[in-house]
Amino acid sequence: MEVILRDDVTHLGKAGDVVTVKNGYARNYLIPHGLAYQATAGNKRRIEVESQRRDAQVASQRAEASELAERLASASLTFTVRTGEGDKLFGSITAADIAEKLKEQGFAVDKRRVELEEPIKMVGIYKVPVRLEAGVVGEVRVWVVKE
Repeated sequence: MEVILRDDVTHLGKAGDVVTVKNGYARNYLIPHGLAYQATAGNKRRIEVESQRRDAQVASQRAEASELAERLASASLTFTVRTGEGDKLFGSITAADIAEKLKEQGFAVDKRRVELEEPIKMVGIYKVPVRLEAGVVGEVRVWVVKE
């Protein structure tokens, strides 16, 4: 059965693609879950309208995210911490700590969006990437200073 995908489906295709799948998979999973339409002329027109609307929405999200990324680039977070020998921290600074400081400065960023490879354990200046909507990545400067 030929179907038109409404959303991206893993291992099958992207939204708007016309794919051939087994009848049971289309009838029992894709169509009831709203992931696909049966490939008819009317549904092809409907999918075109939906894809135009989705493209416009993604473009507006990308614009908002790039504006937020610019604001994040101008922001800097300062953590004053206790240190031991060799400027090593007692503890560490995690993605949750960074997200909390960003929230204090008025940026609503979830801790899962802060891409910190490993917790910060040394005094210094770090650039931490923050993954935003629509594939936009912003950077925030993190200053870790001695108490």
